[in-house]
Amino acid sequence: MRHAQAGWIAGAAAALLVAVGGITYAVAEDGGSDTGAPSADSADAGFARDMAVHHQQAVEMSYIVRDRTDDEEVRRLAYDIAQTQANQRGMLLGWLDLWELPKVSAAPMDWMGMGGMVSGEDGALMPGMATDTELDRLGRLNGRQAEVFYLQLMTDHHRGGMHMAEGCADRCTVEVEKRLARGMVEGQQSEIRLMADMLKERGAKARS
Repeated sequence: MRHAQAGWIAGAAAALLVAVGGITYAVAEDGGSDTGAPSADSADAGFARDMAVHHQQAVEMSYIVRDRTDDEEVRRLAYDIAQTQANQRGMLLGWLDLWELPKVSAAPMDWMGMGGMVSGEDGALMPGMATDTELDRLGRLNGRQAEVFYLQLMTDHHRGGMHMAEGCADRCTVEVEKRLARGMVEGQQSEIRLMADMLKERGAKARS
């Protein structure tokens, strides 16, 4: 199991490096911008910071469930989510580097006018994020129970992520970032449908 996990992590790291390598080209292609880099309080910067944190939790949950079940369908989904979101997270952090902006948000979701609406209680800093208590529970479950809880948590996570990505598609000004956000919405919609079918196969359904 440890050897397999090491290979999985190495694959995710390789994908991340490829993504980061393409960042400079993508941003330059976006027009090099007469207006310069986005400001620290812009939607572009806010989305990049917050979605990087949001994605990191999805990667974490996917690594957890991979070690809690032998079900190949769930393990394959977890691998795909971890790869995709680690890749996208690398792009978001790379843009913040290029823009010379902070990577940590003092007020999560402020860029969407939701700064006071997300309490951050028990580690859930943004819409759809699992709490620390829920992550701890996922790490204690095994087999079918772990699969169902992961699929429920990730469905909530994707719904929250889609809400944020739609916000960027509406508010962001850097075209390459808007394209990434729109792609996130499409990809996560597809995965939500897949997870609904997987939950049904296991005699369960999404939490809301």
